[in-house]
Amino acid sequence: MDIDGRNVIVTGAGSGIGRALASEFAAAGARVVAGDIDEAGVHETANRIRAAGGRAVGFQADAADTAGIESLITLAGREFGAVDIYVANAGIMGALELGSEEDWDRILDVNLRAHIRAARLLVPHWKSRGAGYFVSIASAAGLLTQIGGAGYSVTKHAAVGFAEWLAISYGDDGIGVSCVCPMGVETPLMAAIRGATDPAARMAADAVLRAGATVTPEDVAAVTVEAVRSGTFLVLPHPEVLDMYRGKGADYDRWISGMRRYRRSLQ
Repeated sequence: MDIDGRNVIVTGAGSGIGRALASEFAAAGARVVAGDIDEAGVHETANRIRAAGGRAVGFQADAADTAGIESLITLAGREFGAVDIYVANAGIMGALELGSEEDWDRILDVNLRAHIRAARLLVPHWKSRGAGYFVSIASAAGLLTQIGGAGYSVTKHAAVGFAEWLAISYGDDGIGVSCVCPMGVETPLMAAIRGATDPAARMAADAVLRAGATVTPEDVAAVTVEAVRSGTFLVLPHPEVLDMYRGKGADYDRWISGMRRYRRSLQ
């Protein structure tokens, strides 16, 4: 999809990858609605874009809530026009280990149901006009796993699965899908678990940091925008993840044994 002149919603745009995505899309000529529950952060994102000559508005909204998504779509329509690209970026690490019922409800809402709710609202309109683009910011954990966090691992796997389903089901209707699966990224989320005193949090952070080099949010944003331009489904800011994924599929039992050893080495 040509990005210049398109109308884009980016969730979780108050910092980190979301802020970088909003800025990168704006730099490519898109008009951006930046959404986040962090009101100050999302307005700062919009201010930065406008200061650089781009077009953007910031709005406080919970991307896990249907009403929040509707408010972003309505704002986009009022300020710029119909939504062309939706970037489902908002995400949380959630509780570590197995978590409680309430922990699972929250992480499922933010990391998975937010994507489903957005698609329900946008896909019918995109089908009717024969064009639209959904970007799922998932994680390498959705292809591999996340040591220390069951909720994060499961919801990111589910986000990848949902993105696959969208691409298969609506690709013939002119709807594009990209699924972005980075490993370690220098974000506030990473900083929070890296600096935690909780042993499970430290193990989760170390599992990512030892697996490969970290990249910047801007690195992730750049490859994501290029993927939308080219219509690429699987986006790997860390190319080595592909070899890891192939190794997993080639011998699942061997991969699980290796991950057990890796987990023991982190304890």
